[in-house]
Amino acid sequence: MTQLIARHEAISQKDCFTSLAMTNHKNISKSMNTNKTIAQQKRLSFLDQYLTLWIFLAMGIGVSIGYFIPSSANYINSFSNGTTNIPLAIGLILMMYPPLTKVKFGKIPTLFNNKKLLFVSFFITWIVGPLLMFFLAITFLKDYPDYMTGLIIIGLAPCIAMVIVWNELAGGNREYVAGLVGINSILQVLFFSVYAYFFLEIMLPFFGIQALNIDITIGEIAKTVGVYLGIPFALAVFSKLVLTKTKGEEWFNRKFIPAISPITLIALLFTIVVMFSLKGQMIVDIPFDVVRIAIPLVIFFAIMFTLTFFASKFFGADYAQNAAISFTASGNNFELAIAVAIGVFGINSGQAFAGVIGPLVEVPALILLVKFAYYLKTKLY
Repeated sequence: MTQLIARHEAISQKDCFTSLAMTNHKNISKSMNTNKTIAQQKRLSFLDQYLTLWIFLAMGIGVSIGYFIPSSANYINSFSNGTTNIPLAIGLILMMYPPLTKVKFGKIPTLFNNKKLLFVSFFITWIVGPLLMFFLAITFLKDYPDYMTGLIIIGLAPCIAMVIVWNELAGGNREYVAGLVGINSILQVLFFSVYAYFFLEIMLPFFGIQALNIDITIGEIAKTVGVYLGIPFALAVFSKLVLTKTKGEEWFNRKFIPAISPITLIALLFTIVVMFSLKGQMIVDIPFDVVRIAIPLVIFFAIMFTLTFFASKFFGADYAQNAAISFTASGNNFELAIAVAIGVFGINSGQAFAGVIGPLVEVPALILLVKFAYYLKTKLY
């Protein structure tokens, strides 16, 4: 009996030591994986920490090209089809393609289970946003009716292009922003003309300002949305389906995505250089007009982002969801606004100028909001 008890104790001790060894092995493996993840994050942050500098350098290069080589704007505009500038369109499409390839489209429907959060997102984006831009426009630009009208048009539709990049840079939820962008693109195709009628023909006279009539069809809006959103979405879905089927999902995630990821930054810098070169001479010649348009835009970005971020946090959004919602609400569809302004008022109109200045202000403003988002993450999450 004594021998049996001793044997049982020996076996128990052996099991205990085995269990302890396995636990230690798991902890060591977990620690190694954690350290590896931290090292990767540090390496990524080191590569990306000068992003703001690259963006401001690209802005400076663009302005310099536009000012010192005045013919550059006409040359770039020669590659246009209607109101679509081909170099800009290529830059935007390439910029959006890598983040969209990372989207797990099957997860999108499950992300919208929080109906209150979804309602808050669309309420701020589609009700608060256009009203805020309208009041900022008539407050700051009432004496400059062309610029005022251009600013109101900018506020009528949320961003469906560069928001994907800002969300990516801020570590936002890719699936959530893809879902929001998809829904917003459909809504602006359906309701942009209605919004234009309401704000320019009903709201302006209500504040003693002459009404304006904008005639733009759903087809024209759908064309713009299709170019800047439909093409990169289709490319992302097609490449993901084909490559995961032929090469496998592991190869796609480990090889293909890291290989194409730098395209986003390169295309972003290219797009910024092109945008600023197109209006480089005007920025230098009439800087005060640029500032007049920039002031209400900066206020808009700041209010929309801060309001949305805190509202989303209150209604239960995690940080990744919050970043996606906040950047979606803050940005505007400048591509559509510029197309409408050029189509209705002409390429040399004040409305078109305001539309072009919009993204020039948005780029530095939203890159600063990316940093602000990370600051809020450390404080609120």
